[in-house]
Amino acid sequence: MHTELYIEQQKRWPSSGRHILAQFDDETIIVYQAYQPSIGLFAVKHQYFGGDFSYNRMSWIKPNFMWMMYRSGWGTKAGQEITLAIRLRRVFFDTLLDQAVPSSFEPEQFATRELWQTAVKQSEVRLQWDPDHAPSGAPLERRAIQLGIRGSVLEKYGRNAIVEIMDISNFVQTQRKYAQAQEYKNLVCPTEDVYIPINSAIGKKLRLSDSEKEK
Repeated sequence: MHTELYIEQQKRWPSSGRHILAQFDDETIIVYQAYQPSIGLFAVKHQYFGGDFSYNRMSWIKPNFMWMMYRSGWGTKAGQEITLAIRLRRVFFDTLLDQAVPSSFEPEQFATRELWQTAVKQSEVRLQWDPDHAPSGAPLERRAIQLGIRGSVLEKYGRNAIVEIMDISNFVQTQRKYAQAQEYKNLVCPTEDVYIPINSAIGKKLRLSDSEKEK
């Protein structure tokens, strides 16, 4: 996993709009999850999700590190002490984006609220746009994405689609003091850039913003 000073990355990130910020290469993309030790440590040891992990509920993945830190309180919330960086195949991630149904009604995508509600019930992938957050936890104008997966898609994710599972809990703990003190000149986080799906139709479906216009 590559890292970089937060303040240097902030200079190139869009300040507003819908964007998928992530660390990726030609073949893979990293997403984040946080779990209790029994789940997180099992996943790191065995390189798949099992043990106390439940395949009977929806599981949320986040490609944006700062959104994960906001959600987990930088690894301090109960049940979220172990932060995992999970390397996925990009083909699988883009399939999730393509299958995703938004958590709230979007008239640009669905003609009626009833059609949207039916799609939500039938889909195994949920999409949600939330305010991105500064390291301090303050909300930003830029939107961050998270994906909820369940059923057969979750099974494929947890057992087959993962390339690597990394425990970055110590890294999170080291950087937490800089985030809490707002000492951003010392804060290091995973290197992230604006991710564009390989299929341009997916970007249009998600209504991703134009990076250059949003800076």
